Amino acid sequence: MHTEKKSHRSRMDPIVALVLIFAVLKVTGLISWSWLWVFSPIWITLLFFAAIFFSILVGGRIVKGKW
Repeated sequence: MHTEKKSHRSRMDPIVALVLIFAVLKVTGLISWSWLWVFSPIWITLLFFAAIFFSILVGGRIVKGKW
């Protein structure tokens, strides 16, 4: 009987890494951006996926003839 052991490698998401880099640069004073722009990779990603979701939703309703 072979027991398979899964290895869990910690991997950081590129969006999170970018936010951490921007936050460190902001705190150390190397950039003078607003905090809105420091966290922009997160909200831009959320807006991107929301736009895809709603375009699929609207497209599906148009195909089914609901609109």
